[in-house]
Amino acid sequence: MASDFALDPLDPATRRDPYALYARGRRERPVFVHEGLPLRVASVFRYADVQAILRDDETYSSSFPLQRQLRELVAEDLPPPSMLGTDGAEHARLRGLVSKAFTPRIVRRLEPRMESIAAELVDAALAAGEVDLVQALTYPLPVTVIADIIGIPAEDRARFKRWSDEAIASLGLVFFGGFDRERFERQRRLLDEMRAYFVPLAQERARRPQEDLLTGLVQAEHEGSKLSHEEMLQMLILLLVAGNETTTTLISNAVIELLAHRDAEARVRAEPELVEPLVEEVLRFSSPVQFDPRRVTRDVEIAGVKLAENDYVLCWLGSANRDEAVFERPDAFDPERSKNPHLAFGFGAHYCLGANLARLEARVALGALFARTRAIEPAWKGELPLHPSPVFRAVTALPVRLRA
Repeated sequence: MASDFALDPLDPATRRDPYALYARGRRERPVFVHEGLPLRVASVFRYADVQAILRDDETYSSSFPLQRQLRELVAEDLPPPSMLGTDGAEHARLRGLVSKAFTPRIVRRLEPRMESIAAELVDAALAAGEVDLVQALTYPLPVTVIADIIGIPAEDRARFKRWSDEAIASLGLVFFGGFDRERFERQRRLLDEMRAYFVPLAQERARRPQEDLLTGLVQAEHEGSKLSHEEMLQMLILLLVAGNETTTTLISNAVIELLAHRDAEARVRAEPELVEPLVEEVLRFSSPVQFDPRRVTRDVEIAGVKLAENDYVLCWLGSANRDEAVFERPDAFDPERSKNPHLAFGFGAHYCLGANLARLEARVALGALFARTRAIEPAWKGELPLHPSPVFRAVTALPVRLRA
């Protein structure tokens, strides 16, 4: 084993191009225990190991004792964990309350609405000529759609964007820097602000039910023990953030990769049926979520490395999706790739509930771009600004010129 391998997930250069390090990790240190961190954290790089961890939610839990430790630090009650932070029957209960809103049939019913929104956004961008595509298309499309699903006025989407940005800006940092009182205070103020918005809206739905997800959550809350008030708030926050952030990143990353692979763009423009496999290839090649954390619940050994109860493992989806043991030519961007069992949406019980929605939104957004433009050209100098959270392979701005 090589002794000089190291991975710093907060290093900007590594975040922009981590793939050579991922490859070394798979070869030399498939399980790498980080040094000098406040928590004992191990990074896992190989597809088979990542998949096995995500499949086994008894040994590798999504429920972290960080809440208890944080409560000791701040000496006050904390909100319950979201659906992402639960396992077993509790996770199944929470997931069941919202899963019906994201069935393939329900999602397909949203397609005409998505196409209309995407067409309007692309036409407005074309009228401007040069735009930040994040602000012009890749953010407003998914946030408007998730607002429609939940039942929240789309005119509040600017507020949603700020909330979403603040909610995930520090996501994942606890594994590398420990607890931060200032960061906690910011999150608490954000939660208070969102509560002040959602509580009156929920009360209104209790009086005047509508055909939306918020009404369903309110009714579940009032049926007894199905969903507490705080659980409902956590669910709405999760849906708001997860319902737009990863999809925004997926669409943005697709455009970035097409600008870097002009032959692929030409093929997809000539053959629109390739948009679907293109989206899958972007999910694999430039995974929006780079790592998925788990807590070890018992002493285990992975690839010869012993891990103890309450150690943490970071499952590097971005590495697993480039694993040469699974993918042919893993570092080639190929929108016609036929075998593509990527893990971009996770695996097992916590497989992304909104995967069908994200795929459809990306296909619709790219379809609108291809149908209405003859060329997309980069309009930035230097490096694009990175997302503040190391969890995401994402940029916060994407200046482009569009040719009608």
